[in-house]
Amino acid sequence: MAESGKPRTGFAEVSGTKLHYEVAGQGPPMLMLHAGVGDSRMWDYQWEEFASHYRVIRTDLRGFGKTVVLPGRFSYHEDLAALLRHLGEETAFVIGLSFGGLVAIDFALAYPEMVSALVLGAPAVSGWEPSEELERFSTEEDRLLERGDLEGATELNLRMWVDGPQRSPDQVDAGVRERVRKMQMDVFTVVVPDDAEDEPLEPPAMERLEEIRVPTLIIIGELDQPDFLEIADTLATRIPGAEKVVVPGVAHLPSMEKPERFNRIVLDFLRRHSL
Repeated sequence: MAESGKPRTGFAEVSGTKLHYEVAGQGPPMLMLHAGVGDSRMWDYQWEEFASHYRVIRTDLRGFGKTVVLPGRFSYHEDLAALLRHLGEETAFVIGLSFGGLVAIDFALAYPEMVSALVLGAPAVSGWEPSEELERFSTEEDRLLERGDLEGATELNLRMWVDGPQRSPDQVDAGVRERVRKMQMDVFTVVVPDDAEDEPLEPPAMERLEEIRVPTLIIIGELDQPDFLEIADTLATRIPGAEKVVVPGVAHLPSMEKPERFNRIVLDFLRRHSL
């Protein structure tokens, strides 16, 4: 394990780009991967508490936050391996939310020796066939972005992921909504070169879930989209020994809507597995 000191930020030279990261705390390393509606700032609710137990590492994936997307082919899970090597870590406990959960799963399959445990919050998973509802959402998002309506596309995402299918905006914490709004607007302003291409994991994770052999926890909001409720059930069934916790009264972002509950669930899981 690399030595850890005071909190610091930096950029790791990774496959032709500079991956932004922050590190804080001491102890076993914990790598935190954000959702597609935001960037590493979404972990502000967990940062100090987790850093009192672990050496926490949060990074902006390509195209998010302070990490740009450059022309050419790349792989999110390859980026993570390079980041950990840059930081002198041989293995880490990996926590990922939504799209970050997809990347975490792919990383665990591509580099099983580098992952000591997985916590997956409302995870997506590579190889999942989206429902017609998710396809309609993607089509509408593309339409709004093609018109240059970033505010409309952002509100669409807030309704989909923050509010969820069972709540109106006024039933959701306004502060959480505003935090996600700012991050999502930033995501939409990132310039992605036409020839930038993400190389997916092959075969995709949906065909290989039984290969995951580390302690795995799935956390899902009771009010999340049906696709993600189904994904959580699938992962809990097919990943050997996986545990699932349902957080009542929240949708797709339990770590932001109920951070104290989320943090307690994660830390209790790690303590039980002596991680």
